[in-house]
Amino acid sequence: MQRGQLYINGEWVSPNGDGTIDVINPTTEEAIGSVPVASQIDVDSAVAAAKAAFPSWSQSSIEERTDFLNAISAAFKERGEELAQLITAEVGTPIEYSRMAMVGTPRVVSRSYAKMLEEFNWEEEVRNSLVVKEPVGVCAFITPWNFPLHQIIGKVAPAIAAGCTMVLKPSKEAPLNAFILADIIDEIGLPAGVFNLVSGHGSEVGESLSGHPDVDMLSFTGSTAAGVQVSQVAAPTIKRVTLELGGKSANVILDDADIIRAAKSSVGACFANSGQTCSALTRLIVPANKRDEIVEIVSSRVSTYSTGDPLDESIRCGPMASARQQTSVSEYIQSGIEEGATLIAGGAGMPEGIEKGFFVRPTAFADVTPEMRIWKEEVFGPLLVITTYETEEEALELANDSEYGLSGGVWSMDEDRAISFARRMRTGQVSINGGHFNISAPFGGYKMSGNGRELGIHGLEEFLELKAIQR
Repeated sequence: MQRGQLYINGEWVSPNGDGTIDVINPTTEEAIGSVPVASQIDVDSAVAAAKAAFPSWSQSSIEERTDFLNAISAAFKERGEELAQLITAEVGTPIEYSRMAMVGTPRVVSRSYAKMLEEFNWEEEVRNSLVVKEPVGVCAFITPWNFPLHQIIGKVAPAIAAGCTMVLKPSKEAPLNAFILADIIDEIGLPAGVFNLVSGHGSEVGESLSGHPDVDMLSFTGSTAAGVQVSQVAAPTIKRVTLELGGKSANVILDDADIIRAAKSSVGACFANSGQTCSALTRLIVPANKRDEIVEIVSSRVSTYSTGDPLDESIRCGPMASARQQTSVSEYIQSGIEEGATLIAGGAGMPEGIEKGFFVRPTAFADVTPEMRIWKEEVFGPLLVITTYETEEEALELANDSEYGLSGGVWSMDEDRAISFARRMRTGQVSINGGHFNISAPFGGYKMSGNGRELGIHGLEEFLELKAIQR
C-alpha cells in the first residue's frame, strides 16, 4: 500500500512536503507500504479546510450526522477482514484479536454515537437561562499505533456527532488503516473539510497541530512524556486539550477471591494485544499466604502462552510493533533480572524457534518490590509483575502506588467488598472479577494517565462547549 497523497478538503492531494515513511511489518521486518510526510503548508491547508467547513457542518442536522456514523460502521463491517489483516500486518496483533478489538470495536463505537444522537439533550432550562451545547470547533487528533483504528474512531465518531470538523495525524508506525478510513469517508460523501488526514512525524506535524492558532481542541493519545510536550506547545493558544496517556494498572486479588479463576485471568488481562495496551493490568497484587499457589498458576499459563506469526489463529502473542519497542521491552525484562525479582516464566531473548521479527518472550516476575523499574514504569509489552500483601489496606496502598491511574482490577467473592475497594482506587476504571470493557462507559485516567474522557456520552461532551443564554 503505497499511499502518496493526503486527504484535505474532500480531495486526495499531493503533499507539499518531501519524503515518505515506510510502514514495517513487525513479524517479517519487511516494508508493506508507505505514507507521505506532510509539510507545514499541508497542515495549514488541512486546518483551513476544517475551519471553512465548520460553520455549515456545525449546523448540520442530527439525522445527517447519524446517517454518516452508521455508514462508517457499515463500511467497517463490509471491509472488516481487510482492515483486520492490514492492522495485524502493521502492528503484529494476533488476527483473532484484531478482528474483535481492532475492527469490531470501532464498528460498534461508530454505531453507538449514531444511536446516542437519537436521545441526546442539547439544551436545558436553568432558571432564567437557556443552557445550550455547541460543537467546540476545529479539532486536531494525534493517535497511537497500538489500537490504531479504535483510537482514531474514539475521537472521530464523537466529533462528527458533535458537529465538529477535524484534522487527523495517525501514528507513523501504523498509519495505513487511517488512509482506508479516509477512503471510506470520501466514498460516503462526508462534506469537504469535515475530515482531513495528514501523515508525518509527531515532532513536526503533531507539534504544528498542537500549537496551531486555528485549532480549537487537541485530543492526544500516547505516552505521558509526549502528552506533556503537546500540552506545553498547545498552552499559548489556550485550546482545549484532552490526553489519554500511560498506565501501570494494578490487579488486586483479595483473600476471599476465586484464586484459580483470578490467577488465570490475570495473564490475559496483562497480555492482551501482546501486552501493548495502556490499560493492561500489569501489576498483580496477591495475598502473601496465596503467593505460591498463584505463582504456580501464572507461571504455568505464561510458559505455554503461544507466540509467533499473528496470522496463525492459534497464536496468543505476536511481535512488538517495532524494533524500538522490542528493545525497550527486552531492557525491562533484563532490569527485572538484575534488580533481583524472581523470574517465573519467560526471560531475556527471542522466543524458542523464532529467529525473525520483533518478538520478546512473554514474561512474569514474582517478589517484585516498589522500588524496581518493572513495578514503577510502563513496559508496554507482555510482562507481568507480582507482589504480595498482608492486609487489605496494604493491598490498597500498593495498588495506588503509581504515578498513573488509568485502569485496575479487583477480585473477591463478595461483590460489595470489591466495589468498596474499587471506590478507593485512584484510577479511571476498575474491573470487578473480570468485568468486560464497556464502550458506553467513560475511558480515561487520573494523575499522569491524562485528563478528559473518551467513549459514551462523556466522550461526546468533550467535544461540546456550553453557552448560557439569559432571558
